[in-house]
Amino acid sequence: MSEQTSNVMMMFVQTYLPSETPMPLRYYREQELVNLRGDGSGNLQEWDRVYDYAYYNDLGNPDKGEKYARPVLGGSAEYPYPRRGRTGRPPTKSDATLMSLAVYVPRDERFGHLKMSDFLAYALKTVVQFVKPALEVFDSTPNEFDTFEDVLKLFEGGFVLPGSSLLDDIRKNIPFEMLREILRSDGEKLFEFPMPQVIKEDKYAWRTDEEFAREMLAGANPVIIRRLEEFPPTSKLDRELYGNQNSTISAIHIESNLDGLTVDEAIEKKKLFILDHHDPLMPQLRRINADTFTSTYASRTILFLKDDGTLKPLVIELSSPHPDGDQFGTVSKVYSPSEHGVEGSIWQLAKAYVGVNDSAVHHLISHWLHTHAVIEPFTLINAGGLLEATIFPAKYAMELSSMVYKNWVFSEQALPEDLKRRGIAVEDPNSPHGLRLLIEDYPYAVDGLEIWSAIKKWVEDYCFFYYKSDEMVRKDAELQSWWKELREEGHGDKKDEPWWPKMQTREELIESCTIIIWVASALHAAVNFGQYPYVGYMPNRPAISRRFMPEKGTLEYSELESDPDKAFFKTIPTLLQTVLMTVLMEILSRHSTDEEYLGQRNTTEWTFDREPLQAFVEFGNKLTKIEENILAMNNDTKLKNRVGPVKMPYTLLYRTSEGGLTGKGIPNSVSI
Repeated sequence: MSEQTSNVMMMFVQTYLPSETPMPLRYYREQELVNLRGDGSGNLQEWDRVYDYAYYNDLGNPDKGEKYARPVLGGSAEYPYPRRGRTGRPPTKSDATLMSLAVYVPRDERFGHLKMSDFLAYALKTVVQFVKPALEVFDSTPNEFDTFEDVLKLFEGGFVLPGSSLLDDIRKNIPFEMLREILRSDGEKLFEFPMPQVIKEDKYAWRTDEEFAREMLAGANPVIIRRLEEFPPTSKLDRELYGNQNSTISAIHIESNLDGLTVDEAIEKKKLFILDHHDPLMPQLRRINADTFTSTYASRTILFLKDDGTLKPLVIELSSPHPDGDQFGTVSKVYSPSEHGVEGSIWQLAKAYVGVNDSAVHHLISHWLHTHAVIEPFTLINAGGLLEATIFPAKYAMELSSMVYKNWVFSEQALPEDLKRRGIAVEDPNSPHGLRLLIEDYPYAVDGLEIWSAIKKWVEDYCFFYYKSDEMVRKDAELQSWWKELREEGHGDKKDEPWWPKMQTREELIESCTIIIWVASALHAAVNFGQYPYVGYMPNRPAISRRFMPEKGTLEYSELESDPDKAFFKTIPTLLQTVLMTVLMEILSRHSTDEEYLGQRNTTEWTFDREPLQAFVEFGNKLTKIEENILAMNNDTKLKNRVGPVKMPYTLLYRTSEGGLTGKGIPNSVSI
């Protein structure tokens, strides 16, 4: 807490509940909260410390033209959304309900100097390559790759530093304040891309079906796969609006690959799983395909759990909106695995379309919505910006995330609840953490449950020390005010949902705080810091598809037969889109050189209370032991999903890291 008078600030590290605060300090404690809340008015400035709320009414920029207009997210039944931080910025000239794009971040939340230097250096790299990319190194088709060797040149050769005319262009497009911060702390050259880990040991193992499936358990987006509990898969979309959206996959498509089981037997033995992107994407797909650079599908992928613990894909269904209207349902086609000839090329394209779907869900839902927007006031995606240019929903990206937010439930963000909801785990008092994983070798879930349990034990120790009873929780005015604000302001569109914890008991406090810490630390690390290692090599996880699957009798099909690589690269992102996405993934996947990781603090004297200090030490020791266990499991050849065909150990939930691009490390909170 702080005592602030004029330019003097006095700091205290003794922790008090509001009711236990010494009388001489209570005024200053209350005044500090008043200062942080603000009065809801005025244009907030760099020196302010105010935390306030606003709708996402700054995603568009209609002053630049109609194509840059975006709907307001939050405050309506059509577009519900968490709130962002209020800035008090003036409205746009063309629409008084929309804010201009100048950014305000509370002073206490800004990057430290080292992190700002690192981040801005890579932000500069983004602008350099966006303004005038040095892309004339590919002769045949300058805006497309011709071969996989062309893609590898991005990492094995890099770009030549452009001349002074380009640097002049950059200076015209970057504020002076940003240039002042470019004091590099890592010594890297601006125009070289590091080799993504997914191709470091083997340049082509990513193409195998085993690796395609493994990345659903230990890749950049390991939080979507679920157990298939009914066959064929069904849709929850409103039939009156969208017609019959149920799957067209039949037993004939898959029974020959079920190791002698029937479909019913495989479901009963809990052997079938699904990566289902159909319902989240289909309602937006007609507009996306008609009005953007995208030509893609909504996908369902069914997988079979083999006896060795790995998954094998059985079938991929690609669906399009019916040409006669949404009420007529979908047009769907089913694809089966193949390794050779044109059928093998078609199967590789089918997997690429799944990757396009999964990339959008990863960036917009798993990462942005579920770890940024629901936790913090944070703005990343703006009209016509870098992310809209590099993922397939394009200008409909944020609308799509708003549709998914309609189904967001706070309590389901707890890892154990999420795993049970997805049918991946069942309650079992004889198993670690009281859960038995149905995919035993599920690296994200195995490591995640260890981290979750460590966080919860630390939160329990801390809360039990200060709150001796449930009554103390109920009578803590600041705690109750915080919880009310989180529900009614931060998630105002969901404030009346019955599933919110009432915050009347210590157990509710512990579970809620554990969820918040988990989401802001480990969950964010799992879906953020694997982006460059897995997504940096674009063919492995393309974010855009530019044309539909070739049909027999067409020139595109003939090209697929004669030159499958060229057909593949005509389908996935262009050279420019790839470079932009690679740069963005590199920026987002880096740790600063002064990162503070889970279980660490920059001072050992953050409280005078001995018991919480000791509990924090034990928390750090537990996390260190988890790190040791992760290394041991990664070296266990029986656990095939830990490393996979690409020979890339799963380390995204390994707690600590060096600065830079490491594919590991759990920062204390959402740091980028």
